[in-house]
Amino acid sequence: MSQAMLDVSGVKTYYGNIVALRGVDVTVNQGEIVTLIGANGAGKSTLMMTIFGKPQAREGSITYMGEDITRMPTHKIARLSIAQSPEGRRIFPRMTVFENLQMGAAITDGTHFQSDLEKVFAFFPRLKERMHQRGGTLSGGEQQMLAIARALMSRPKLLLLDEPSLGLAPLIVKQIFESLKTLNEQDGLTVFLVEQNAYHALKLAHRGYVMVNGLITMTGGGRELLAKEEVRAAYLEGGRH
Repeated sequence: MSQAMLDVSGVKTYYGNIVALRGVDVTVNQGEIVTLIGANGAGKSTLMMTIFGKPQAREGSITYMGEDITRMPTHKIARLSIAQSPEGRRIFPRMTVFENLQMGAAITDGTHFQSDLEKVFAFFPRLKERMHQRGGTLSGGEQQMLAIARALMSRPKLLLLDEPSLGLAPLIVKQIFESLKTLNEQDGLTVFLVEQNAYHALKLAHRGYVMVNGLITMTGGGRELLAKEEVRAAYLEGGRH
């Protein structure tokens, strides 16, 4: 694998006096899909938000393409070709699909807007059909597609995805994960994925990390973790959804 694109080292994050991350080490290499799994409340989303500068890490360091971004404000991080699709989809509900995608492209110079638009519509044809519909009127699956498409419009090298499968029908989940696989294989997009659906996430990922109570407790190849008895017992019992 090529160089580390994202390197999280000894990161501790607090909410007031409560320790949310207790010294986390995670590496994402260029061209990889890396997933972070764990139970609800383990600190997965906190790590994702800490990488993006809100909240900032109190200890440890975060480097992206060799540059220290630990203390960098969120709006500057967004300009470094890192895109985030946060948990809960957070699209602009009053704007149309097209306007949401324009917002995603706002940090680029706009020269590739049309070709990028065609590309995300090829991945998510449903969005093309709904182009002039307000974001808030879309189904949950369509909103998730829009959140990912909006992130892709900023032409990222690294995509941070937080719980893309949350609350979605199995068929839509499958479609979203297949799109991620294609983006990775065809475009070389690097993906760091936080996901409660361990089965889909580990099947997709080159490597995975398991988080428990703000600590990384296990790491390995995606399929390797999928085969581990303790991972299966904790995250996959009855859970091939």
